[in-house]
This record gives sequence, structure tokens and C-alpha cells, in this order.
Amino acid sequence: MATTGIPLDSACLLAVALEGIVYGFSILLFIGTIWSLTAKQRIQNINRPIAAVAILLFVLSTAHMIVNIIRVEDGLVKYRDTYPGGPVAFFADPSQKTLLILRGLYVLQTMLADGVVIYRCYVVWQSVWIIILPCMLWCSVTATGISVVYYYSQASNASTDFFANVVGEITHWVTAFFASTMATNALSSGLLAYRIWMIERNVSEVRTTKSTLMPIVRMLMDAAVLYTVVLFIGLICFVTSNNGVEPVVEMIMPIISITFYMVLIRIAINRQKHTDLPSGSDQSNLQHYPMQVHVSQYTRSDGTYGIASEDRPSTFTADSAKGYLQSES
Repeated sequence: MATTGIPLDSACLLAVALEGIVYGFSILLFIGTIWSLTAKQRIQNINRPIAAVAILLFVLSTAHMIVNIIRVEDGLVKYRDTYPGGPVAFFADPSQKTLLILRGLYVLQTMLADGVVIYRCYVVWQSVWIIILPCMLWCSVTATGISVVYYYSQASNASTDFFANVVGEITHWVTAFFASTMATNALSSGLLAYRIWMIERNVSEVRTTKSTLMPIVRMLMDAAVLYTVVLFIGLICFVTSNNGVEPVVEMIMPIISITFYMVLIRIAINRQKHTDLPSGSDQSNLQHYPMQVHVSQYTRSDGTYGIASEDRPSTFTADSAKGYLQSES
């Protein structure tokens, strides 16, 4: 299939420009994330695992941005007149070291982000069985990602058409990688949002305060949809041999960070609202209705959302529970 879309050198230049714009937004959200994790917190109370993940995502995104700038500078300036075939041939070579580093950073970022989402599922569901399939998909992401980087390093640079150089087995590995990460993200985010929605629904009938979990569900779905749509566009561009895959793939790195940061900031806002709730009549009213129910608790021990499940003793009978939340087994 012949290459379609804009010229490859133009696509790479557009890619670094668009990535820079999205990366700028990710910097702002990273600052907001660190502030939400550390503001009004003692050092010993800071959620260190999540802070470490946020910093690592930022470091990987920054490294990707720097390497991408170097790659574009090499192709358009440094080796413009010395590389056989010119800039287009340079960018069409899958075995270029800078491209291999970019793809390696992308695989690491994807593994980290998908792993965090799977861990969130485990924390909220408190069941290993729930995450068996997501873990299998994560292993598929890891295997296919490593294979893509390896086969890129072994690819031919005989053509000035990038897709002609990656034809065959490489195409299958790239397609499998995109499909695996889309499935992992969609499944894990769906399970996570469903569980939080179930917790919210179960406690909503006996809680007199405003819902504090539905904004998190909406933010989770927004982040999952954003990430999945970008991945799908990248997959379509790749299978149709469109050079537009370059800017799409390069933008995915900061988008992964953004989806992670926006959820954490939303949780921090909800946590602050929860801690600011008055302990007056609303809470005293609930003391008259003890029952067994999985209620959302905001803690820092889970290392992810601050949402856990806790069983409360029940004094309700089937009849007296009418109109209120039914007990969960």
C-alpha cells in the first residue's frame, strides 16, 4: 500500500510541534498534581508511591520530548545534506537510534500507565480474580511493545517510504501493541468506573450529603475515552500507511501523563470537599441506620484513589430496610 498523507519530513516536524503543545499542558497538570499531593500535608503523610509514579511519567514525557527534538534536528539540519536520500530517507529509517529510543520510552510509559490502572482496579475491587484478564492484556502490551522495538532495530532502510521498511511481521506487532493497550485501558477503566459507581449507588440512598464519587467516575471515563480515541486514530493511520501516524503517536506520551494527572487532581478536589463536610446533623442522622454496606472511605493507605471498602455491622431486618440500601454479601 502506497504511503498517504503529508510528506514524512513534514509529519515529523508537525509531530514535535504538537507534542510540545500537549507537553506544555502536561507540565501544568503535573504541577497541579504535585500540589494536590503535598498541599497541607505532612511529609510522612504524602502518598509517596503515587507521587513517584507522577514524577516518573513526567520524566519519561520530558525525555521523549527532548529525544524527539534531537531527532528532528538531526534529520532536518545535521544530516540534511549528508544522509543518503535526504531528510525523508532519514525519517523513513526505522532503525535510527533516536527513533528506537522514542519507541522504547513510549512502551515504558504505556506499561507504567496501564499497570497503575490495573492496580487501581485491584484496590477498589479487592479481588485478584478481577484483574486476571487485565494482567494478561498487560503482559501482551509488554511483549508486543518489546517486539516492536526489537524488529524496528532489525528493519531495512532501503526505501524512503517508512511503511515499506516496516512491512510484514513488524506491522503485525505494531497492530497487536495498539490493540492490546486499547483493550487493557478500556477494560481496566471500565471495571474501575463500574465499581466506584456501584459504591456510590449503594450509599446514595442513606447519605444526605451531595455525591462525592460521581465526579471521579466521569473523570475516569473522560480520561479513558481520550486515551482510547487517540490510540484508535494512531492505529487507523498505521494500518492505512498514513504519515499522520507520526504526530498522533508522538502526542500519546504527554496525553498518557495528562490522563493520569487529571484523575489525581479530581480525586484531590473530592477529598478536600469530603474533609470539609460538617459533622453536624447530617452525620448524626446516619447513626440511627447502622447496616452492613460497602461504603467509600477516603484514606491514603491504598496508594491510589483513597477509596476502599469497609464492612459495617448491620441491625436491619429485611422489612426495616425497605426504602434504604440493601446489604451486600
